[in-house]
Amino acid sequence: MEGAAIVGAGHTRFGVRPEGPRALAQEAIRRALASVDRGVDGRTIDEGFLATLGFGGWQLGNASTVVAEAVGATGLPVTRIENACASGGFAIRAAIRAVQSGAELVVVVGVEKMTDVDQARRRYWLGVSGDTEWERLSGLTFAGVYALLASRYIADRPDAREAMRRVAVKNHANGALNPNAHFQKAVSASDVDRAPRVAAPLGLFDCCPVTDGAAAVLVTRASNARRYTDTPIYVSGVGAATDRLAVQERDEFPHFAASRRAAAEAFRSAPFGPRAVQLAELHDCFTIAELLALEDVGLVGPNEAVAATNAGRTERSGDIPVNPDGGLKAKGHPIGATGVSQVYEVFVQLRGAAGARQIPGAERALAHNVGGAGATATVTIFERG
Repeated sequence: MEGAAIVGAGHTRFGVRPEGPRALAQEAIRRALASVDRGVDGRTIDEGFLATLGFGGWQLGNASTVVAEAVGATGLPVTRIENACASGGFAIRAAIRAVQSGAELVVVVGVEKMTDVDQARRRYWLGVSGDTEWERLSGLTFAGVYALLASRYIADRPDAREAMRRVAVKNHANGALNPNAHFQKAVSASDVDRAPRVAAPLGLFDCCPVTDGAAAVLVTRASNARRYTDTPIYVSGVGAATDRLAVQERDEFPHFAASRRAAAEAFRSAPFGPRAVQLAELHDCFTIAELLALEDVGLVGPNEAVAATNAGRTERSGDIPVNPDGGLKAKGHPIGATGVSQVYEVFVQLRGAAGARQIPGAERALAHNVGGAGATATVTIFERG
């Protein structure tokens, strides 16, 4: 089957943005089109995918049409994809499938405007990504779900709390080097320890922020990628999976079977295994999530994430750098944009264009995107050709 490649990518600043979701999507698409070395006319795009959960905190019908408007191709078929926090990853997967099926050039944009609703509405809106029949009606928030996961994980690994602290410090240090990050300020271990508790054992610096933003990428057939750029980034493998929505109904706890299944599928077609990955974008909506993901996608073995993190292996200078852009923890987590933003970071890193946060010599990367508390997941593997 025909391969796929990324030939352009654009990103807005993440944070509390005054613009609406339409303007954010338009900005990301304009930047993606402008990033193509040999230029591209938006009217030549064959298909589009929009990743978003609420599109401004409230459901909005026909949101996909703004993508066609933004690329200047009214009439373009655009599909909206919603899989909670994994919407972006699933939209990337759909774009890859589209070019494998014959499309020449596909645009993917992820966008979310999350700060324009009050706290009560925000809690409800975020909660609908999980089980609404039991978990939410019982008052369990997403922070509460991940606190349960963290408590179970820590029970078997007494040094896991130190690893979670290191994840927070590391990702804020990385975010301080990313001009698009929501938080661009380093924090210390004592800052993490002194922060207010959100849902024990999680404190404020264990949790990602509520963020506005958008990201976009352009996907084409691998055989035609050099028509657009001398440095395309090729897709080596893609996988996706689901699990039961409610955590209490799953076969295991705290790990995510969906992440493991998605990684296994992605690596089946890749010419290298997990230990050859030189850069990873992992879904760290909470610090515990990064530790779980390290093991679930196979970057480290079972029960090795704590030791690897505490030894500094996941820092930018380590052998498996994780979230050099700050991750969800510091860069921010505008839900529909997150999975696309991860691919943007892979794109600039593998092209050697990430600036102060550049991982030297990185040629193989992985992006891992999770929906809800592990109910959906995608893993996409990339390499510089």
